[in-house]
Amino acid sequence: MGKKGEPIDGVMVIDKPQGMGSNWALQITRRLINAQKAGHTGTLDPMATGILPLAFGNATKYSADLLNADKRYTATVRFGAATDTMDAMGTVTATSDRIPSRDEIEAVLGQFTGEVMQVPPMYSAIKHEGKNLYELARRGVEIEREPRKIHIYWLKLIDFAGDTAVIDARVSKGTYIRVLADDLGKALGTYAHLTALRRTEVGDLTIEDAVPFSVIDDPAKSIEERRAYLKGADYLLKSLPEITLGEVDARRLRNGQRLAIGSTVRGSARAYGPNRQLLGVVEVDFRGTVHPSRLNKFTTD
Repeated sequence: MGKKGEPIDGVMVIDKPQGMGSNWALQITRRLINAQKAGHTGTLDPMATGILPLAFGNATKYSADLLNADKRYTATVRFGAATDTMDAMGTVTATSDRIPSRDEIEAVLGQFTGEVMQVPPMYSAIKHEGKNLYELARRGVEIEREPRKIHIYWLKLIDFAGDTAVIDARVSKGTYIRVLADDLGKALGTYAHLTALRRTEVGDLTIEDAVPFSVIDDPAKSIEERRAYLKGADYLLKSLPEITLGEVDARRLRNGQRLAIGSTVRGSARAYGPNRQLLGVVEVDFRGTVHPSRLNKFTTD
């Protein structure tokens, strides 16, 4: 039996709604545009909203680039209570009457910027002996987790009212904003947890690039109308320099050959053939020789 769907290539950047899992959003979108192969570029917690790039067909080859990219979030943190999940989805485990002031919050934010070590939460998809940590946490089991090195570029307090702060954060991959909220409460002599989270940037992509999921899920829209929101596979590669090859060199590259063409580009690059056909990602060495790295599949040569 053949695979369901059509071999669609491209990227769709959606604004994920609250309460929906990332994989569920991916599978629904794949069905709505009748795509054969799909993958996302990093998960968002169900509670979180915001930018979720979805890759289809050849574009899935480049999803790792965004997995490793920096992210930006708007985080809403409530002081005075801790939960077992470190967010509003969990059960309150401790409370405090102490609510810090705006000045106190701003003074402590700098302690968390730069290269820091962060212990991942039990309620996470990290594996331990073949099981997700959140599966163990739901059974009341807690294991020791190794701290991980992350980078927090900035934390800016953009609003504070009552017991709730809104913080703009730009962070490296692997950063748990829930843990940051919990740690922030401890640093201020109280408790805290995350009540809302919105991802506004992934690498070079911003929330302005995203289409609300409700637009894609609109039953009045046809498959063709939904596919109109697809961007080219190279949309995930726009931060890379580009190389354009003629027909002969493009064919040689697709056949896995190195190209000693004396390119002035160095490092990773996106390669195009005639008619701006994306060939894939290449690596250019110090001599200007082009080496195939991650190339698209083509049905015809």
